[in-house]
Amino acid sequence: MSAFPTAAQKFDPARANDYRAQSRIALAGYDACHELAACMLTATLGAGSTARVLVVGAGGGAQEILTAGLLEPNWRFTAVDPSAPMMEIALANLEQKGLLGRTEIHLGYVDDLTSDELFDAATLIGVLHHQPGEESKRQLLRSVASRLRPGAPLILAGNRYAYTSQPLLLAAWGERWRMQGATAEEVQAKLGKILEGADPPASEEVVAELLADAGFEQPTWFFSSLFWGACLAKRGKDHLA
Repeated sequence: MSAFPTAAQKFDPARANDYRAQSRIALAGYDACHELAACMLTATLGAGSTARVLVVGAGGGAQEILTAGLLEPNWRFTAVDPSAPMMEIALANLEQKGLLGRTEIHLGYVDDLTSDELFDAATLIGVLHHQPGEESKRQLLRSVASRLRPGAPLILAGNRYAYTSQPLLLAAWGERWRMQGATAEEVQAKLGKILEGADPPASEEVVAELLADAGFEQPTWFFSSLFWGACLAKRGKDHLA
């Protein structure tokens, strides 16, 4: 899942095919995070509400749409992802679950979307830590904010600590892979890959600062799994991102 070309290049056909299984090992509680994200959106928008939801980085399975769409039958979705192999997986899942008719597919970037029609909510799950440097993260959050109604909720989820700043969490992450059958050599290779392959915000405080700069209110954190955290933040009613 990604939103900018440098990140999109990571998700080639080979990685796209492995994504479903690998993501559930790398993130303990993958399904629970998505379920709670849907519950948080419903708690904010109201059960049985009608809403248009922007799903940024929907490729790789469209789990955000599958979960929220089951809970809220009146919601419609716009799925955005620049990776064709990842989007193909999302399309297959949406069609299988009968949600393709409620989803507009956009192979590209948030900046390509018109800003004339504003969304009632958005999700950004597993995307931000793939954006290199704070400026690209800030740009992405501003792009999302500019397409949301004032007061609309954003679900933001991803890794939110610098990996080397949390050696215990990094070691536990390696043990998680060993628990799933990886050898010691495979664990070291995976640890090396994560250290080179992503650039998470340095802390939850930095996440809050990035959100505030883009015009969002203070986030409410609702899920944590080692480096991963998920929060909900509303777009400020008086801020023009």
